[in-house]
Amino acid sequence: MFGRVGRSAVRHPWLTILVWVIAAMGTAALAPPLKPVSDQAEFLPSHYESVRAGELQERAFPQQEQPASVMVFRRDDNGTLTEADLADVQKVAAGLDKAGLDKIKKVETSPQAVSPNREIALASIVATTKDPYNADLLDSIKEMREEAKPLLEGTALHMGITGASATTLDTLESSGDTDAMIMMATLVLIIVLLAAIFRSPLIAILPVLVITLVFVVATGLISTAAEFGGFQADSSIGSILIVVLFGVGTDYILFLLFRYREFLRQGQEPKEAMGEAVARVGETIASAAGAVIAAFLALLLSSLGMLRAMGPSLAISVAVTLLAALTLVPAVFSLLGAKAFWPSKAWRREPRHGLAARTASLTARRPGLVAAASGGLLAVLAAGVLNLNTVFDNAGSLPKNLESVQAAEALERGFSAGQTDPTRIFLEAEDGGKLERSQVTAYEKELSAAGLGQVTPAVLNPEGDVAQLGVVLKHKPDSTQAIDVVSGPLRDVAHEAAPEGTRVLVGGTSAVLADIQHATNRDYSVVFPAAGIAIMVILGLLLRSAVAPWYLMLAVGLGFAATLGSTVWLFQGLMGEAGLPFTLPVIVYLFVVAIGTDYNILVVARLREEVKRGNAPAQAVRQAITHSASTIGTAAVILAGTFGVLLLAQNSMLQQMGFAVAFGILLTAFVMALLLVPAVTTLLGHRTWWPGRATPDTEPEAAPEPPAQEPALAQRG
Repeated sequence: MFGRVGRSAVRHPWLTILVWVIAAMGTAALAPPLKPVSDQAEFLPSHYESVRAGELQERAFPQQEQPASVMVFRRDDNGTLTEADLADVQKVAAGLDKAGLDKIKKVETSPQAVSPNREIALASIVATTKDPYNADLLDSIKEMREEAKPLLEGTALHMGITGASATTLDTLESSGDTDAMIMMATLVLIIVLLAAIFRSPLIAILPVLVITLVFVVATGLISTAAEFGGFQADSSIGSILIVVLFGVGTDYILFLLFRYREFLRQGQEPKEAMGEAVARVGETIASAAGAVIAAFLALLLSSLGMLRAMGPSLAISVAVTLLAALTLVPAVFSLLGAKAFWPSKAWRREPRHGLAARTASLTARRPGLVAAASGGLLAVLAAGVLNLNTVFDNAGSLPKNLESVQAAEALERGFSAGQTDPTRIFLEAEDGGKLERSQVTAYEKELSAAGLGQVTPAVLNPEGDVAQLGVVLKHKPDSTQAIDVVSGPLRDVAHEAAPEGTRVLVGGTSAVLADIQHATNRDYSVVFPAAGIAIMVILGLLLRSAVAPWYLMLAVGLGFAATLGSTVWLFQGLMGEAGLPFTLPVIVYLFVVAIGTDYNILVVARLREEVKRGNAPAQAVRQAITHSASTIGTAAVILAGTFGVLLLAQNSMLQQMGFAVAFGILLTAFVMALLLVPAVTTLLGHRTWWPGRATPDTEPEAAPEPPAQEPALAQRG
């Protein structure tokens, strides 16, 4: 089948290219734009308590105003605020209130907004939108910071703005243009590495152009599917799509190009050589893509809308990349023929195998030693997972010199850390009844007696059937401590103390994060096994084996644990971080497990090919490693380097993500795919392919053993 697809593309190259260009132009012009989704509560299922609390708040208190951010005032000398200082706070707040900034309804302060030790005063910034992440609101917060500077001149005050909107603004600015940074790094790495290996400007540039075209088509299809297909896709998926498309796209193009060059070296005509290359590696590419698509679609089983939205989007992008690899790439390179390698002529010569050949020989001669060494290394690194601590504190990953971070620290000198975003507790009368004031007062006293935080006075809605109370925790709303308090003792006390005939719902940022934590833990136990089973089925179909998929997936699981463990050793152990982002296991799953499986598939597919030619297991391993090392090494370095750029970011969360994925990809490629998997395959011998038979392939399309063609990474060719 793949041979027919490839030969069709090379027989009609201009038509194939034209179809792709029209598809890109059409999707770019007609597809609707992706819309941002920033409220994490929207991603939670409706049965979670924090979601139901938010819905009740919308119904019972529709006009209630919540500060989008908070202005924190202190003296320059950190002393006690005087009456003159407090008058200046009023003046600054009034001046900013009259500034008429977009999305800002009012800026207000009061005598009650002064801390008990009189070191800190606050002013609330109330927005006209309930979305604290609104782009216009963020621009106004930025402008407000500038507007405040002349108002503060001549006073003894220092002012900083913190809270949800201000922290989001600082997060965006400290991260910089991450998409542009990732895109630029990816392009440079692809061009430089391909140029170094093939010594050809065309081969260095054409994959970039092809994948850019694929990116346009994939993005258009994703936005169209999101608009009409009933699933939610967030515009923030752009940076992930860049890495996925350029990562898997480069993998598949390299898989194809190395085989194409091999057949050209044998003397075949370009169109014949490309058709044969697609026939040989088409099944491998399709299986690799199928494994990645299955892993991404497993995210549909997640209870988090954030992950459910990501799954189909990434699956669509990989499917488009697969189609391009089997049609567009063959069409382009068959037109160029041997000119694609211009000006280098080294591709005509059989290269020296170098390091790849020595590694292959060692693995074939001493498979037990190689398996023990590589598996032992992964096991030692994986031990770090035992100390893994996940955190939700995104602000804690920001540089300490940012205004929102410094203002939050100043606020804690006079108020509880949860002052900017109290936990909301809603007491509702059941069966259409009304709340008695005595019931509300007694409930308020029981919450206060629990000593979990300062309880603010209850407010009843106009209908008198819902009361809202606030609990100001001692910890920041997105901290691990606050989440633990809300998910455990606070919810327990709130529900147990509810008067007869009422029900209680606990909401707010800490409650939302507590529910996300619960949903994430549930997803890990469902999504990961489902993806593993799907990938095993694909491996079994590709290899016609019931044995190989088992140890391949065990190796993948060990690589996953080693990646997380390495990140724990570095950031929690050596660098003293409190924990790693709670999303990190999912990120590692997406890029290390899903995409990294490509390298395993390429190696074992080549192993099976060599065995079917009649080679003994040891000789098959020699050939497979030698033939695959450059392809895997190049693809892994490009993908790892792309994520490695994130280590340059100031945001520690991005640094942790960049290291985890970059190091994980390198582990998967160089330790697992090129050492552990071939060594175990050698030890198992022909039993690897049970119940299939390890006999020479007698099908008509089988070709004799071609000469080795891939150079080591360090070799020019």
